[in-house]
Amino acid sequence: MIGESLKNNPKPLGIQEERNASGKFSVHDVRKLEYEKEPAFFLNITEDWNIEKYPAVWTIGNADLLKSELVALFCSRKCPGKVILKSRDYADSLRIKGIQVIGGFQTPVEKMCLEMFLKGEQPIVICPARGIQKMRVPAELKGPVEAGRLLIVSPFGARHRRVSAANAELRNKFVAAAADKLFFLHAAAKSRTLGFAEELLS
Repeated sequence: MIGESLKNNPKPLGIQEERNASGKFSVHDVRKLEYEKEPAFFLNITEDWNIEKYPAVWTIGNADLLKSELVALFCSRKCPGKVILKSRDYADSLRIKGIQVIGGFQTPVEKMCLEMFLKGEQPIVICPARGIQKMRVPAELKGPVEAGRLLIVSPFGARHRRVSAANAELRNKFVAAAADKLFFLHAAAKSRTLGFAEELLS
């Protein structure tokens, strides 16, 4: 068993390692949604896409959450104000319904969504784009971790101490591999987020 809670672990961090047995997926069935004139879309993950580049993961919290049906959220760093409002509504609907979510929660809109999720009771999986071996769990996350409804997970080793654009791209692929559905709140033109979505569809 990996990812003991802070309550049950004698050390501040419950970091363990697990080898991924399968970790494969592929993409099909794109369903477009309209946020007024701003497109958002789902990608349903159902088949095989190899992610053997992630031979191990490190966790803090309830690792069993990775076995859950998860919805991943992605959003470009820059997006129109109306997208922010629609994203807030969407995040609130996920919170009310108790939908289990996963993401890097790195961009401003993603962080806004995380703040809303923390006010609810649904399971949350957070994937930083760096190693978590020496990570101090933020105060606002300790309660959910101890309650068993939050997991912090990373495929990066201890030498990856800082977030980088390259790590963020690898992290997003890891998030996609762990999720059952991907939801792109906004993918700006020529952005890494759009490039990632196009890669999934290629």
